[in-house]
Amino acid sequence: MSYSVSLKNLQYNPPTLDVQVGDSVTWSNDETNGVTHSVTGGDLNSPDLAPGAKYSFTFSSPGTFSYHCRFHPDMQGTVVVGSSSSPSPTPTSSATASPTPSSTASPTPTPSASNTTASPAPTSSGGGAPVGAGPLPVSFHLNDAAGSWYNTNLNLFGTKSLAVAELPRVPLSSATGATATPAGGGLLGGGGLLGGTVSTVTNATSSLLGGALGDGALSGTDALNLLNGDLPGLQDFTFNTASAPNVGQLGVDPLKLLGLDNLKSSIATILPSGDPRVAKATSLLDELGKEMAARPANAPTSLSSLPVSADLLPLLADIQKWAATNDITLPVTANFDVSAPAAMSAHTVSSLIWPDGAKGFPFDQPGAWVGQTSVQLTKPGLYAFACKVHPMMLGAIVVDDPLTPGLDFGQKLRVNSRSLNVPSDADVITELVDKFFNITTPGNWQRYSNTEAKTWSPSFPPAPILMYGSDGNQELVPSLDAYLKNKFNTPKTLPALTQRPSTPGVGEVWIDTEFERLAGKSKPGTATKVNVENWTVDRKVSLPQINMDNPHNMWTDRDEKYIYQTEWFSNKLDVFDRKTGQYVRQIEVGPDPAHVMSRTDTDQLHVSLNGGGAVMEVAPGGTGIDRRIPVQSPGDPIANPHAHWMSADAKTMVTPNTDTNDTSIVDIPTGTFHKDVGGELPLATGMMPDSSKAYVANFLGNTVSCISLKTDACADGSATVHHKEIDLWKNYDPVKGAIGPFGGLPIQLPVSPDGKAVLVADTLTSNIAVIDTKTDQVIKYLPCDSGCHGINFGAKKGGGYYGYVASKFSNAMEIVDIDPNGDGDISDAKVVGHMVLDPSENTAMDDTIVGDSGIGGTGVLPIPLVYNGWSQNAPSNAVNDQLTCRQRNPITYGTACP
Repeated sequence: MSYSVSLKNLQYNPPTLDVQVGDSVTWSNDETNGVTHSVTGGDLNSPDLAPGAKYSFTFSSPGTFSYHCRFHPDMQGTVVVGSSSSPSPTPTSSATASPTPSSTASPTPTPSASNTTASPAPTSSGGGAPVGAGPLPVSFHLNDAAGSWYNTNLNLFGTKSLAVAELPRVPLSSATGATATPAGGGLLGGGGLLGGTVSTVTNATSSLLGGALGDGALSGTDALNLLNGDLPGLQDFTFNTASAPNVGQLGVDPLKLLGLDNLKSSIATILPSGDPRVAKATSLLDELGKEMAARPANAPTSLSSLPVSADLLPLLADIQKWAATNDITLPVTANFDVSAPAAMSAHTVSSLIWPDGAKGFPFDQPGAWVGQTSVQLTKPGLYAFACKVHPMMLGAIVVDDPLTPGLDFGQKLRVNSRSLNVPSDADVITELVDKFFNITTPGNWQRYSNTEAKTWSPSFPPAPILMYGSDGNQELVPSLDAYLKNKFNTPKTLPALTQRPSTPGVGEVWIDTEFERLAGKSKPGTATKVNVENWTVDRKVSLPQINMDNPHNMWTDRDEKYIYQTEWFSNKLDVFDRKTGQYVRQIEVGPDPAHVMSRTDTDQLHVSLNGGGAVMEVAPGGTGIDRRIPVQSPGDPIANPHAHWMSADAKTMVTPNTDTNDTSIVDIPTGTFHKDVGGELPLATGMMPDSSKAYVANFLGNTVSCISLKTDACADGSATVHHKEIDLWKNYDPVKGAIGPFGGLPIQLPVSPDGKAVLVADTLTSNIAVIDTKTDQVIKYLPCDSGCHGINFGAKKGGGYYGYVASKFSNAMEIVDIDPNGDGDISDAKVVGHMVLDPSENTAMDDTIVGDSGIGGTGVLPIPLVYNGWSQNAPSNAVNDQLTCRQRNPITYGTACP
């Protein structure tokens, strides 16, 4: 007999087949979005299957044959072959590919720019350089290493995640055999950079830039020279005061600072010899340099406000129009590689920002994958990419037009949030650019001390940027570094963190310091234990013997014997001894395990597969896989669940599905589910202690969704409704800026064990939103560190709760008291403590920290667990016996605590 398996929506359907010896199975790639798959495992070894391709295999012996897709790690399938009473056909020793033309062992072609969904090109080399021009591509190698997640191998102004490219102008005369000199000006140097005809542009570009870049590891003065930025000391001025210098006071030639020398060269190169517009442009650009010398270095200047603009702007527009009808603009190719050992898990390359009207955008994939893919950039402007599974993984490309002053951000930019289409000078663009450099530049991370004040002085490229306003007018920013320092008021003093709560906590809190670098392993991250009774860092666990990879979130068992630790950038869950930090075991659970919690009834674990479509149920102690709980139906798009939450009665689980922008409400005993609402890129959930409603943080939507789990429970004025969106941008205009306090890019949001408050970590705005669960409204914002990310509640000695807050790009932890005076009113919630997570001389460690000490706060685990359902099971011991009866019984204390 013959059987068929369909490969669609990153799944095998059916995932399991029962066949007999001699039966054949044919796998067909039925994807409609260009995605390549494989059938790999044991005797099954298909070629790379492009859409429409088939692969067949005849089974000659009984057994269980497990297989997977080598590009999408959560695609798993099984064929169970039983014995056959009938004579079996001649054994088949190898698989045969379908003879149809679409079935081929060659890799799928690179997707065209018109594709909206990328197809991994698995056998592509990636190639290219971090600085590109026309056909010379730029390349990113996605990486597990903290701070270089989108790695160009170019350390440009402190970040390895930034690439730059030129769209060279190539005269059509070259197509007829005449000599032509494409204009390379602007970003990559003077005119004549890319000499020769169209047919020789690729070789010329590759030769020139290849020699300049070497192996791509370009940094410091060499990088500045290549980018026309060899201007000493530009980052040393004070730009955030009223006395900030003008352009002419920087001690550099304004023509060079603003890239006007390159613009002159480009015009001279692109226009025919003897064209009078060359001399006119040269004279007017010299005048522009003189007029800009009197303008502020830290603020945009509207070019139309300058006297020279009346003649210069029409001339530049005329030259650009002439070029548009007389040249070919060669697009820039961007390559992306996801492969071991640099990347040990699956990722996505998803558009975050792109120029309005750019062909092939938005650029996205149907789920996390490994391999290579590419996209062509055909329009000048700012392009930014993020991994939907690991959203702090960012890469950016500035594509410059050599016939404009400065580096082009584009006229209007699309943002993958609320369908924004904004002018490039919009406040939200500036906010995101600032956060890009603060996230991807390790030198910009916040480093506090417990004993002395420190200066936080993030730096940015001192490059001229061309933006556009809502009126369409060009705005020239002389130095991005000066502009961002002025807007966000840096440098800033980070005070000595001497503040500790006057009342101690109960027990301990573990923080995943995910970005700490260790001597004994190649992958970053430790689990850091803080004694919350005396506020000391007691232990750091890095598990060098297993090269623990990006520890992201933790939980403990009912006896508080183990710490269960997810490896977000691998496929493993680690188990170590809570008291000694000793390694116990490791278990493979599936791609990109993000969060872990235990069931209150069985003490089994639930581990979300952020790179897949399920939550894995694991035996207590992490000794084996008990069940795979899907959070999507067969044939549906992959869900990629992140930070789930479970009910006190172990009956309900809510998963935020980052790839499908919805939530799954799972009935835990049966493993069935139904879908509910969600916003853009939902990342985390929290749940009321009585399981009446859940809260979902929508990272790109900048909202919090309230979802009723039983009867309508979300407060909407005087009514209760099934669903309500809590808008964190109520006081924010994405073009003009804030009109009051607001939050952005929300992540973890636990509900306090007593059900009074939700604390929301906002990573864009570095603050904490406090939501009153009675009204489901934000009542205030509290300050937080850079990359505010992880929150969980622990017990406060004598009653009440502390929220422990960790930040990805800071080495500190904050302590929030939601009700400092215990009167039941959370309007006085405040930060009551702030301390570094660096080790002391008394900290027990299993490895030596070699960099980024205390940084990378993501997962937070207070012990004892004090959420309803878990608090009642906390074992009796000297620490846990400090819990009050009300903390043991957070919602039934009226009857449980006479």
